[in-house]
Amino acid sequence: MKLAICLAFLSVAIVAVMIFQAVRQELNLRVLKSRTVENTEQIKRKEDTIIEVKSKIQAMKSKLVFVNTNIDTLKKKKTDGEQKAEELGKNLQTCIAEKEAVEKKSSGMRESMTTLKADHEQAKKKAEEEIQSLKQQILDRDKAICAFADTSKDEARRLCGL
Repeated sequence: MKLAICLAFLSVAIVAVMIFQAVRQELNLRVLKSRTVENTEQIKRKEDTIIEVKSKIQAMKSKLVFVNTNIDTLKKKKTDGEQKAEELGKNLQTCIAEKEAVEKKSSGMRESMTTLKADHEQAKKKAEEEIQSLKQQILDRDKAICAFADTSKDEARRLCGL
């Protein structure tokens, strides 16, 4: 009987250990299951985040393409503007050179006009002096003629102013 009690006690102890092991395994399985569920949720969140980031990257790529085309357009406009500025600069230099040439001609013309006016004034004064001298000569001749003219005649009086 002792053997039977011992066996019964040993059986109960083995069953208790097995129950304990089963409970422990169940608890471990629950912990693992909850970890698996948490990990699955984290994976889903990370996948959603990855999908969201990919969509943002795609949107940025499309914006980048748009910006690159705008940059190319602006570069073309810049080069066109630089070419036009260079062309306008050349035109400006040409105009400045033409202006200087015209100013030189104009100053030469002014100098010519000034000398021409001065020469004209001198010639005019000289001509007036000659005219005055000729008038004086004519008056002197008239006086000389009137001195010898017969004052009794009307025509002689009228010519001599008597």
